[in-house]
Amino acid sequence: MPDPSKSQHDEVLSYDLTERPWLPVQRCDGSEDCLSLSEVFRQAGTVRRLVGEVPTQEFALMRLLLAIAHDALDGPADIDEWAELWEEPHRLHEAVVPYLAAHRGRFDLLHPEVPFFQVAGLRTERDEVFSLNRIVADVPNGDPFFTARMPGADRLGFDEAARWVVHAHAYDTSGIKTGTVGDPRVTKGKVYPLGLGWAGNLGGVLVEGNSLLETLLLNLIATEDSPVHAGESDAPAWRRDPCGPGPAPSEELATRPDGVRDLYTWQTRRLRLCFDAEGVSGVVLGYGDPLAPHNAHTREPMSGWRRSPAQERKLRTSPVYLPREHQPARSAWRGIGSLIADQAPKEVGQEPAAGLRPGIVQWVARLSTEGVLPRRFLIRARVVGAVYGTQQSVIDEIFDDSVAMGVVLLHEQDPRYAMTAIDAVRDAEAAVRALGDLAMDLTRAAGGESEAGKSQALEAGYATLDDPYRQWLLQLASAEEPARRREEWQDLVHRHIGRLGQELVRAAGRSAWEGRVVATAKGSSWLNASACDLRFRSQLNKALPQRASRLPADGGPPPVPAQRAAATDASDPCEVPA
Repeated sequence: MPDPSKSQHDEVLSYDLTERPWLPVQRCDGSEDCLSLSEVFRQAGTVRRLVGEVPTQEFALMRLLLAIAHDALDGPADIDEWAELWEEPHRLHEAVVPYLAAHRGRFDLLHPEVPFFQVAGLRTERDEVFSLNRIVADVPNGDPFFTARMPGADRLGFDEAARWVVHAHAYDTSGIKTGTVGDPRVTKGKVYPLGLGWAGNLGGVLVEGNSLLETLLLNLIATEDSPVHAGESDAPAWRRDPCGPGPAPSEELATRPDGVRDLYTWQTRRLRLCFDAEGVSGVVLGYGDPLAPHNAHTREPMSGWRRSPAQERKLRTSPVYLPREHQPARSAWRGIGSLIADQAPKEVGQEPAAGLRPGIVQWVARLSTEGVLPRRFLIRARVVGAVYGTQQSVIDEIFDDSVAMGVVLLHEQDPRYAMTAIDAVRDAEAAVRALGDLAMDLTRAAGGESEAGKSQALEAGYATLDDPYRQWLLQLASAEEPARRREEWQDLVHRHIGRLGQELVRAAGRSAWEGRVVATAKGSSWLNASACDLRFRSQLNKALPQRASRLPADGGPPPVPAQRAAATDASDPCEVPA
């Protein structure tokens, strides 16, 4: 495939990302727009959120905006400086806009010498140019039938191409890649797998506010009061020397990333867009600077972390933490414990924690504890991640979910709210297990052994509790006595799961009602639908011991909690929804 950019000798093209629109946004009134870097900071107070082609693209672009904000402010240095910025948010765009003007040359997507996030002149030995499918993540590999791009991405506008360039550094797949001239890692024309784009390793976590402006500020971690490493030489990619085709020197990589500005713009790939005056038609793509994910919790704030015994044995050191990846089949609220619970050891000499919450959540927790954010201020913990398949060479799924809560749940001196929220999830899981056991018992009573009915019951149970839990959690911040709210939650769970159990029993076939002798741990017993129902009711009552006794016997609708205090100002055009 010939390189179309070679026909541009008589014209120098430019696409200045600081002034040209390339960032799709949703405004607070629901309308959509496309803004430049300068505009998105100027208008952040009227913008609800970025809107990418895929959620991972939005996450990658947010990290780019945060790197710009951190570098333009050269901070914030501490909580006091952050609090001043929160009270006077106009200072953000007042710092960023002239900063972007000063570095405009490095934000030119088509610059002949230092193109944005690219390597000028990057080429393979045979001057190959590859399909844009290599960087466009919403083109299914080998199965293009469920995408608007049929049969693939042949050409992109400069605005969309810029978004996919940022996404490639964050989420590009692993696998064997064609080697580029000047890369010392090339063997027989190829570079063997060196890992994912950095964010692809993460279970990404972003704290969202009522607008893009609040989201940017909430995720700006102060340098001195930071839960993650911040070095004096921390700088984004555009303030560093342009990358060559090979990796940075090993002695330099050994001390980097120097901080979040460096990390958020980490050049995990070497690429070059091939274009003409009408747009982008191809790409040259290779590996860039490697970055190992183990024990990166002191540098990466936007992911939770889990302890890895296998890596501890392999590396012969302890502890070793790896990013806690998201499970697409598990809603965000079911994993809320890993988001809000502070598991870090409180005393020297204690056993290292099995998991660590994201540094960005720890930062917001400190803002809550210090009183900088009011206790009833609402945030949305958004979780984003990619699931890779076939030796990490393709993206199988993209996960995106969020859960809204009051910052009081993160208060380090008042853990009652956090523990109530976590205990409520345990209540839900115990009740849903009872429902699954009922489905399995009914199957056995009918003479079957398949677990398909149990799996369907578990899925239905969690789906039924999904919205009620989110609503209940949102109201928890306004409770004076969180323990009372747990009783109300158990009422709700008993009603919803009890109703599903009744439906399963009523739908049981004649063979289940007649029953049969089944093997048990204590020998054998007679099992029919009636016995299954009695056992289920007993299990459900044990799972929800604190539920109130005021439930009517007809299995009617769940009771409405008595206290429903508004947690946000209803006049806010970007109010966090329930």
